[in-house]
Formats: sequence, C-alpha cells, structure tokens
Amino acid sequence: MNEKQRRDILKMYRPQQLFPAEPNLGAWYTEEEVKVATKAIRDSMDWRIGFGFIVDEILDFEQSFANYCGTEFAISLSTASVGLDLAMGSLDLEPGDEVICPAINFKASPLAVLGQRANLVFCEIDPRTFNCDPADLEQRITPKTRAIFPVHMNGLSAPMDDLLDIAECHPHPIHGPLKVIGDAARACGGGYKETKVGKKGWMNVFSFHTMKLMTTLGEGGMITTDDAELAKRLRGIRQWGNDSGTWGSSYKMTKVQAAVGSVQLRRLDAMIEQRVKRAHDRLQMLEGIPELTLTFEPPDCDHTFYLFTLLVPPKWGGEKRDRLCQMLREEYNVGTMVANPPVWEAQPYIHAQTAGQIETLPVSVETAKRLFCISLHPLMNEEENTYVAAAVWDAVERVRKI
Repeated sequence: MNEKQRRDILKMYRPQQLFPAEPNLGAWYTEEEVKVATKAIRDSMDWRIGFGFIVDEILDFEQSFANYCGTEFAISLSTASVGLDLAMGSLDLEPGDEVICPAINFKASPLAVLGQRANLVFCEIDPRTFNCDPADLEQRITPKTRAIFPVHMNGLSAPMDDLLDIAECHPHPIHGPLKVIGDAARACGGGYKETKVGKKGWMNVFSFHTMKLMTTLGEGGMITTDDAELAKRLRGIRQWGNDSGTWGSSYKMTKVQAAVGSVQLRRLDAMIEQRVKRAHDRLQMLEGIPELTLTFEPPDCDHTFYLFTLLVPPKWGGEKRDRLCQMLREEYNVGTMVANPPVWEAQPYIHAQTAGQIETLPVSVETAKRLFCISLHPLMNEEENTYVAAAVWDAVERVRKI
C-alpha cells in the first residue's frame, strides 16, 4: 500500500463506530440458523416432548463434529470452560502432580489446572507463533508431570507432533506417557499436517462462545477424542454420572443450540475462508512497515486468524506499543487488544499460585510487551479492511516520530 492510497482511504472513509478488537459475534448467522432454531423450539412445544436431554439434534451435531475433526468421538457441553475442567478432572490428579501450560494464555485453562489442586507449571512460548515452545517445555518436565496442556493460540495449531513425541519420551513413573490436551477454543476449523485441529492429542476442547469461529447461541463447547473409555466417562460426567460409574453433574448443551451448531459447522469452512482472505489481504497491505513483524504461518498449518496478531520491535515494547494501540482506538476507531499477556497478569489467584515462576519466563514476558491484535472480522468489506491497514500505517508513522 503506497502513501497516496493510504491518504486517499483515510480521507474518504472513517468508521462511525469502533471496530471492536475481538468482535462480540465471531461467526454470523443466516436464515438457516433461524429456521432450525425455530423448528427445534416448535418441535418441543408438545408437553409430552419438551426439549429433552441427549436428543437427536445433539447426537447428530456430535457425530458431524467428530467426522469434521476426524475423531471417533465428540462430546458436546454447555461451555468450553466446563470442557477444560472435565479434561483436568479426567486425569485423576493427585497432590503434587504437575500440568504444563504456556505462559501466554487465557486464564481458563490454567484455572482448570488449579481447580484440581494440581501444580501449574508455565513454559515459554515461541514468539513467532505464540504457541508453547517444545524445547523449553521439555526442560520443565519432572517425575511429577502428568500432562501437557497447550493452547492452539489465536487460531494457529500448537506443534502437536512435537508435544506428543515429548510426552512419549518422558513417561510418568506410574501413569505412563504424558497426556497431551489441546485448548482449541480459538482454533476451530484450523489445520495441522493434513489433519484438523482436534484430531491430535488425548483430547481437544472447543468453544462455541459468541466471539468464536462458530457459535451456538452465545455459549457451548465440544471435546474431541479417539479414546472410547474417555468418551464414555465424559458423557457420564455431563449427565449426573449415568452408567459411567463416575461422579457427574449437568453440563449439557440444549437441543436448540445443537440444531444451530450443525448449521454453523456446515458453514464453518466458508466462514473461515472469508476470514483468512481478509487477513491475507491485510497482511499484503501491511508489508513494508519496518516496525511490525507480521503474522507467521507455518507451512504445515492452516491458520484461522481468530485474532490478527502483530509484533512491534523490542524497543517499542510496553509504553510505545500501548501508545500505538491508544492512537488506533481513539483517533481511527480501530480497536486493539493484547491477547494475551502472561496469564498471571490477568488473574490474581493465578499470580499467587505461580509467582515464583515469573523470573524463569523472560521470552513470554518480553513477547507480551510487543504483541497486539487488531480488529478483524470476515464481514468487514474491502473498504473497511483497507481502512484498517491504512490506519495502522499512519499510526505507526506517527508513533515513530514520538
């Protein structure tokens, strides 16, 4: 994008409302979702039928999702956070057991570890991908390590094969190979080595929250796995234990959510394709800004661009990055966010449990000062997307002179 093009678009167009950093509706609905939701409600109006428990709509959605990810089983849940809790509960952790998570993270997965009274161990991230660094993670394994808990960060698959190899090479003295559990909340529909995110690992947990790549009326989650015993246990736990021989409660998705989810799943690839096109167009327009490191896409992965993440140079980390983000928001109506700072910064309880580890994570601390995410949505039109790129160019040039 040359200077004249930037000036022209900034003169001709300005959004009347803020482009949110993380849009409140990540996917979008068509009349088909409205139709199936209405049908599911109407079909439930007979007092002898109601909304049921694990009904056909839920079973169909689960089977379709398993087929999409290439797994044997998919277990739907009320939220992804429930899925993270159940994942940690399924490890049967004992006092002193350790689970390793990346330090750049959303708070839900570390809280799931701490919720089981396990020891939370942070590892460094790769500053190119924002996913966990396998080499650093391997150095943090001890005889007490039970699981590796990566995040498929901001729409990009974690390096699952590397993590699975590490898990095999460092078995627990009693429980055998470490379990690899993926937090796939931001990566539904992403690809890894000719598989879909969700295939590799003991299990992967997906989110259908309103902000995510597909959504089931605001909340919802899914766990994928090839482990039959695990699937049986999870299905039991989500409905008061049933015949699984385990403790349980109620963590079910509703009939209406599942009906909408099946439509969203059929549309998922098209929605991601549109999102990726907007991201690639923007990356092309941002080429040539010396202060910005653009999104890295490993050749064996299909990035979903759930968030559009960039890096400023080290000397801009912190205060100057924050000034850039403030300028974009206040003067251009382009929202940004830091996704994510080291997780202990976002949650005092996590900080209290892990404070002694902060000094061992310099890469994560430094990277968090440099990264920021700029508003992106598949429904942005070309003019809006071009405007965002022009605003970034203009703001960077202004901050450069400060």
